[in-house]
Amino acid sequence: MDIFSIKRYMALSSILLGIVFSLGASAKETVNVSLFSWPGYGFWFIAKEKNFVKDLDLNISIIEDPYESFGLMNAGKLDVTSSTVEYGPIAADTAQPIRLVAYTNPSYGTDKIILSPDIKDPSQLKGKSVAVMEGGLTQIYMGIWLTENGISLDDITFTNVIMDDAVAAMVGGTVAGGEYWEPFGSAVLENLPGSRVVASSLEPYWLKTALLGDGMYMNADFIAKRPKAARMTMEAYFKAVDFWKKNPQEGNAIIAKGISFSPADVESVIGKTGKPHKGGIAIFSLEDSAKFMGVMDGAPMLDLKNNQIAEHWELTNTWWVKFGMINKAQPIEKGISLTPLKELVKK
Repeated sequence: MDIFSIKRYMALSSILLGIVFSLGASAKETVNVSLFSWPGYGFWFIAKEKNFVKDLDLNISIIEDPYESFGLMNAGKLDVTSSTVEYGPIAADTAQPIRLVAYTNPSYGTDKIILSPDIKDPSQLKGKSVAVMEGGLTQIYMGIWLTENGISLDDITFTNVIMDDAVAAMVGGTVAGGEYWEPFGSAVLENLPGSRVVASSLEPYWLKTALLGDGMYMNADFIAKRPKAARMTMEAYFKAVDFWKKNPQEGNAIIAKGISFSPADVESVIGKTGKPHKGGIAIFSLEDSAKFMGVMDGAPMLDLKNNQIAEHWELTNTWWVKFGMINKAQPIEKGISLTPLKELVKK
């Protein structure tokens, strides 16, 4: 073969390789994912960095207001979001194409109700404001605690703020109490001397109900039209969880970088052992989530029940009706899709 033939061969090989690589790249499924900056959602960054699912490209955005994420999902501009696990009935009531697809972790002490120093008794909250995220679990948590302490929901004002602003509102005296998760609860206690914790998600009722927890949501059209991508996305998330459980120090470093938290703040929420973290949260594996959602037999961790999502759904339904967030209780099948989880479990 002469030099010109060799050059032509090399050029043709280069073109063919380029086509192959291009086809490989185009075969990747790009999935738009959002979360707000909190360690319990940071496993997406592990999934992206470690590239556990080779045919998946995760495009991750940090959006601090979960309602903004749900709005983008409703508009078809977002495929997946991680958020607290109570939004399903609201989405169902308003016919939004948003489905809860997995319960990812129960609160194990990270959630606290904190009162300002001048509130010595819950009755003193009457006529005052408390910080919650309206339409979020913090509002239900606060509502249950208030009624258990003899305070009507009409006796107080809910101030709707995201967590950073909730800390400022408490320290600045705008609100007399609020619901905080870590590390924000500790920030309140450290910066407002005399403030105190009056309820914690480590208490038996909250552990038993698993009311306080996080979940994964997907756009209904994404599930229907791109089922493989939906399954791969969930697979990537739970593979990241598996990696973290075996390599918590490395995993925490990746999460800290992704959400711009210090490693210590990450550890305050998810711990550093890969096991359930008292004072923080308990991270579900794929098997734990599948059991909680009723897709696999057996009980998930923390002595929770198989298919406990059904009881959770009923509890959130009840409170959203009380708050006027939904017109009537919604059937579970309108707000939950088990398809990606079932596909992943049988894979």
